[in-house]
Amino acid sequence: MNKCFFSLKNKNSFASDLRQSIVFKKKKNSAKIAVFILISLFFYACNSEKRVPARKQLLVKNEIFENDKLLKNQTIYDQLYQQPNSSILGYRLLLNIYNQANPNPDSTFNLKYLNNKKKYDREVKWLSAKQVEGLRKSFWYLGIHNFLKETGEVPVIADTLKSIKSLTRLKSYYFNNGYFDIKASYKIDSLGPKKAQAKYFLTTGNPYFIDSVKTKIRTPALDSLYKKTKSVLIPGNQYKTEDFENEKNHITTYFRNHGAYRFQSNYINFDIDTINKKNKATVILNVENYSFQENDSTKNEPFKIYKISDIKIFTDYSVANHNKQVRDSVAYNNMTLYGYQKIKYNPHAITDAIFISKGDVFSDTKTVLSTRYLNNLRTFNYPTIQYEVDKKDSTAQSLVAKVYLTPRKKYSFGYTLDFTHSNIEDFGITGSITETIRNVFNGAETLELSARGNIGASNDIANSNDSFFNVSEYGVDAKLNFPRVLFPIKTEKIIPKSMIPSTVFSLGLSKQTNIGLDKENFTGSFSYNWTPKRNTTTRLDILNFQFVRNLNPSNYFNVYTSSYDALNDIAKTHNTEPSYVDPASGDLIIESGTTAFTNDVLTLKTDLRPEDEEFQNVSSIEQQRIRLSDNDFILATNFNFTKTSRRDLQDNDFYTFRTKLESAGTILSAVSAIGNIPKNQNGNYEIFNLEYSEYIKTEFDFIKHWSISKSGIFAMRTFFGIAIPYGNSNTIPFSKSYFAGGSNDNRAWQPYNLGPGSSSFSNDFNEANMKIAISGEYRFPIAGKWGGALFADAGNIWNVLDAVTYEAAKFDSIEDLSEIALGTGFGIRYDLSFFVIRLDLGFKTYNPAKEIGERWFTQYNFANVVYNFGINYPF
Repeated sequence: MNKCFFSLKNKNSFASDLRQSIVFKKKKNSAKIAVFILISLFFYACNSEKRVPARKQLLVKNEIFENDKLLKNQTIYDQLYQQPNSSILGYRLLLNIYNQANPNPDSTFNLKYLNNKKKYDREVKWLSAKQVEGLRKSFWYLGIHNFLKETGEVPVIADTLKSIKSLTRLKSYYFNNGYFDIKASYKIDSLGPKKAQAKYFLTTGNPYFIDSVKTKIRTPALDSLYKKTKSVLIPGNQYKTEDFENEKNHITTYFRNHGAYRFQSNYINFDIDTINKKNKATVILNVENYSFQENDSTKNEPFKIYKISDIKIFTDYSVANHNKQVRDSVAYNNMTLYGYQKIKYNPHAITDAIFISKGDVFSDTKTVLSTRYLNNLRTFNYPTIQYEVDKKDSTAQSLVAKVYLTPRKKYSFGYTLDFTHSNIEDFGITGSITETIRNVFNGAETLELSARGNIGASNDIANSNDSFFNVSEYGVDAKLNFPRVLFPIKTEKIIPKSMIPSTVFSLGLSKQTNIGLDKENFTGSFSYNWTPKRNTTTRLDILNFQFVRNLNPSNYFNVYTSSYDALNDIAKTHNTEPSYVDPASGDLIIESGTTAFTNDVLTLKTDLRPEDEEFQNVSSIEQQRIRLSDNDFILATNFNFTKTSRRDLQDNDFYTFRTKLESAGTILSAVSAIGNIPKNQNGNYEIFNLEYSEYIKTEFDFIKHWSISKSGIFAMRTFFGIAIPYGNSNTIPFSKSYFAGGSNDNRAWQPYNLGPGSSSFSNDFNEANMKIAISGEYRFPIAGKWGGALFADAGNIWNVLDAVTYEAAKFDSIEDLSEIALGTGFGIRYDLSFFVIRLDLGFKTYNPAKEIGERWFTQYNFANVVYNFGINYPF
């Protein structure tokens, strides 16, 4: 029986397996057919020669050989006049998009309708003849093909004339780098019926070097000036045309900054002598005399060195009153101020902005500095400075500087409307109105009064509701700017006026709703700003205060539901007091039950002990509750420094460095100690019955962009920040702490979901007082305004030198760097010119919250992917 049953079971099993095998084979064959069709379609779409005309060839590759060696230098390849169609990993996407366009949509339309009378008559019955004809210009018959043509790239056809032009460019490039004996040729190799590559062969010979530099400067005064400069042309250096241009610019700038008012770069030329010299060149620098027209003849004379004999400032100039008589004037600091109406400015406010001094030689640099400073006052429209020869000087070597200032309106009203995105707000609309009052105290001061509001949508806040706009903030601000350093003693030697310093007082009040516990923020600052060098900014906040008031702290666990759920789950096992629990639901009562149970755990009245993980979780929940629900008062002094090499928005090869040093509570502690103010029961000082924060914080942020060929950009960012509490504090205020994750950070984690350290317990907002972050991103074009990116984000947050005792969240040694998380992924960008919209997909590549053997790639799948929507690039 058993044997027969066994046999019958095996037969049924065999039949079932057979059916499954047949089904599997059918599925396998279907899959093969589908793959075959997809591959066929792909190869059809990838027929890059599809639109190549007959007897023409598509240029697919360029190769440059220098002295029989294949070059890889992209700069040299960029000299070629004709480049192959762009590609992404070898796939010519834009070319294939172009190839999908119908080159003759009119013919297709005619073939379908006008040459097919039956179809045409049938369509006319449903539509009118006019409507059928209108289809010719519709999107499906014409528009889509125009779109494909505009988005894609026209096939690059190998062209002999363009190759000759490329050869000329290559020879010019090498000649400009000292290869005077350059020889070049090219050939176009056929790679198939419709494909070709261009090869360029260069024989450079030996480069020429500068043997010596001689000068012929016809104006003695300029000759004397030149001897004080350091030439860019150095004997022994390889000849480079670029160096000669730099030398011209250098000499012109130096001469014009030392009195040569009429000097221009076209008065400089070079003679290059290579006769009877082997790979060496003697450079002769020629500086001609001043040339000018007098009557019908051209005359030459030595250049003059001009000095400033007078400075005239017109404080209310306009085109309308150009020929009118001035009605008011005042002499101050060797300058004269004029007004067509009564002068409304304190003289020092204007003269302090002028770097030109009576008796000094003419200087372009001082002219530019004066214009920059006057612009920075934000009181005048487009200030201009003009010079004319002083007619009173019989030697004609003096200049009168005329400064024309057109005042802006004293009162102006402005408004802004912005669409925003942040690590908390998925989408936000921010608006503000501002009233600006200029020349408040007649010293070119500016007062700004503004009101602002924001509504936003967020899925990450703890108190999300069904409405789309579920967060809001509104506030008022006042800012008073003085265009000088306000200090009891002179600071000119420390911060000269060439650094364009200013003093700013600001006050602000704002209120947030539906973010955390709802907050009121009172802020204020007294700061100095200056620019030590070009593209460098510095800010010193002597005093910066912030008072954060939580409006509804008792509602904490109604808002931070993840923390409540975690605490409630622990209570279901370890709570022994029925009064803490709602009889109907069996859950902890907010707030009496949560507070009482937490107190029982931390005072060892339950069965949990400090070494237990659940005890540590309760402790972590309570520590965060205290930090997020307590009011904060911060009185800090901080220093900010920013330097960038970026020249303009089109510059894709630059760096930006930012650093910040902040000290909070030090002044208050010093005053409290000197005044013998008693401490509270916690051993801390108070102000306004509130323990103030005391800590020191520092940050370093470095961003670097590299331009990869003409299309690709590699961007990198490194960040390190740490805030250490001491004295009056053992933790950092939540507003000053760090978090990880989000669209501008590690994109494989949601905001506040990463860390601290290797901890796996997830609060609503995970934060800590130390952060390390490193990101790299390769950006490349896809089609038209569409772009793509491949990225890798690494980093984490930790608790260090504070009150947190949870070991997994702490940074104790260099070994904890193994807890740096890694996220990788890709993104799509769409450039709207004034901002970029992006979507990034982040994959958890290395997750330190997992067990050691499960950290790598265990969550590297679409089930755990994090989608990040962002506006503009992350760094």
